[in-house]
Amino acid sequence: MPPVLDVDVLLLFSTALAAKRRPAELVEIVAALDLVNGNIPGEEKLSEAFARLGTRGLLQEAGGGIALTPAAEKLIEILPRKGEHAERLFELKGLLGAHATFADGPLINLAPDQLRAAILAHRAAAAGRAKNLLVPKPKPESTQARPGQRQRQRKPMPKARQR
Repeated sequence: MPPVLDVDVLLLFSTALAAKRRPAELVEIVAALDLVNGNIPGEEKLSEAFARLGTRGLLQEAGGGIALTPAAEKLIEILPRKGEHAERLFELKGLLGAHATFADGPLINLAPDQLRAAILAHRAAAAGRAKNLLVPKPKPESTQARPGQRQRQRKPMPKARQR
């Protein structure tokens, strides 16, 4: 049984985030890696992780991008829907350790230069005005209403005028 490396777990989870309805491009996978981990692993490590996950039958090249295989989709479906990324990554690492490879998949051969170009494109997009749609919305710090913005109430009816 091959060892499960942290880079493999990160790459599989990031690909699942980036490839919801269609195969993900490398820039989208790099953006998801940055979102999940906070930093991006080196090009050589990513290239080796793509090759390992491809030969284990978990990733495949499709339509000009990278997509999950049905076996990988089943692993992702088992993960809890709610929870922090760290919890979900821990669960996925356990599932990958228990995953038995029945058939070897095709090797995904991505050169480190391709990955370096995707990382640089992601960093350029992050520095620019473009908005990363994978980033979750910030939560408000407090649920307390702003001062002066209380519930609007009607003014009380004036007393009848005395004549």
